[in-house]
Amino acid sequence: MNEKYATLARKQLERRLAPLRAMTIEAPPKGWVKAIRESLGMTARQLAARMGVVPSRIPAIEKAEVSGATTLRTLRQAAAAMNCAFVYAFVPIEPLDDLLRDRATQKARTQIARLDHTMRLENQALLTSDLAAEQRRMIDVILSGSLRGLWDEEPDHA
Repeated sequence: MNEKYATLARKQLERRLAPLRAMTIEAPPKGWVKAIRESLGMTARQLAARMGVVPSRIPAIEKAEVSGATTLRTLRQAAAAMNCAFVYAFVPIEPLDDLLRDRATQKARTQIARLDHTMRLENQALLTSDLAAEQRRMIDVILSGSLRGLWDEEPDHA
């Protein structure tokens, strides 16, 4: 993806995500399916009929939701049967640009640490201010280029 397009797409996505990040939504202890079904006064048998499944399937669906063993398809079907919208989203804890800068900072620190170690071995240690300036430069370089390698894990050098 073209870098300018990727930046614009990220900003557009961030505008959509920002309101969600401010919300704190916790699933009911019994799960959404059971909580909504009971709030609507709908029996398991009635929900099963609306979903086109056998009545014994509803407690299994409700249990699977709570345990995390359900499928998105099943949750969509249950939501539709109760006249609800099914919402599924990944909401980054921080703004996307902050996540990228944090990761670029980690990568730059790792690279700077290696550089500093090598320079010290050669008795050519850099000043702390030079290391900090180089780190800032590396972060800018990382963020201005392709982000493909940003999330690659660094091999351990023991």
